[in-house]
This record gives sequence, structure tokens and C-alpha cells, in this order.
Amino acid sequence: MADITFSGNKKVKSLCKEFKEAYGATLRVYNGKRFADPDATLASLRAEGKKGGEVKINGKMLVGNFEKKIMEEFGITIQVAKPDDSGLSDNSITISAAGKE
Repeated sequence: MADITFSGNKKVKSLCKEFKEAYGATLRVYNGKRFADPDATLASLRAEGKKGGEVKINGKMLVGNFEKKIMEEFGITIQVAKPDDSGLSDNSITISAAGKE
């Protein structure tokens, strides 16, 4: 199970692809209430006053904690969705478990 690093210079499409390959679940990244442009970097989506930096995640992290951590660091809303993107994963399961729903 791979660790993934979120950093400001990563593009949304690269991050979503990495996430899908590592965990099997779908990652939704938002810019406000809309889906973020796949070619946008996390730094360009970062909320005013957020420092960004790097965040490492792994499959043992709970979905809810992961989503909260990205909001705290970047001010970006993300959601972990089921592998077929048919709905959102439960916040109380691990990221790895979300890829097996």
C-alpha cells in the first residue's frame, strides 16, 4: 500500500490518478462547489490564508480524517468516492476499504 504526498505543485488530474492506482477509490477535488479543473494545481486552488505544504497519506487513514486534513492544510474540499464514482464513501472507513466498496 503506497503513501501519497499532496503538495501544491501537483495537478488535480495527477493526484486523482495516483489516488485511484494506490487505493482503488475515486478522489473528487472541488473548487468551491464545482469540480476543480483537472489541469489546476493544488496551490492554485488553495484557500486564502492556507499555507499548503505537504501532506502524506496512507490507506490506513480514515476517509473523514483524510478529508479534514486536506481542508485544514490547503482549504480545499475533497471527497473520497466509491471505485465506480457512484457515491461517496463513508467517513468512518479507511481509504483502503473505500477502494473495495
